[in-house]
Amino acid sequence: MSTLLLNTSYEPLRVITWQRAVVLVMQNMAEIVERGEGEVRSPSVSVPMPDVVRLTRFVKVPYRSRIPLNTRNVLSRDQHRCGYCEERAHTMDHIVPRSRGGDHRWENVVAACRGCNNTKDDKLLSELARDFGPGRWDLKTTPFVPKGDLLIAFGVAPKESWVPYLA
Repeated sequence: MSTLLLNTSYEPLRVITWQRAVVLVMQNMAEIVERGEGEVRSPSVSVPMPDVVRLTRFVKVPYRSRIPLNTRNVLSRDQHRCGYCEERAHTMDHIVPRSRGGDHRWENVVAACRGCNNTKDDKLLSELARDFGPGRWDLKTTPFVPKGDLLIAFGVAPKESWVPYLA
């Protein structure tokens, strides 16, 4: 289980383990904002299971103007689904291959399964459509520059109790 960590301003900072969240609460470094199901018990203390915790002291976060373009972030943006066949993706593919003049930017990359990535190789989609027929190599997703880095930085799907703090 994971817990959303908020700054004192209710700005989401990161996802931490529930164990780390309990330690922060026990050390009075954080307070529980949303409770999960159950509680954590010791012989002398009982603490509700934290879903969302907020720091008691403000932490200055360095400003990041853009999300780094790397395989992990592309997979997260595309929800680990291949842009060509919609199977589970493990790699990143340049739609217009770099060897053919394609840029290394968000709008030119999609998550891809190993099979599609190997078959596509350094070909253009128009060449693949000619070889395999129309439809097979149509993009099933539209690549975009992600706005905000929450899900990408966290790498996990948000819980329902987190949604009000992520907006």
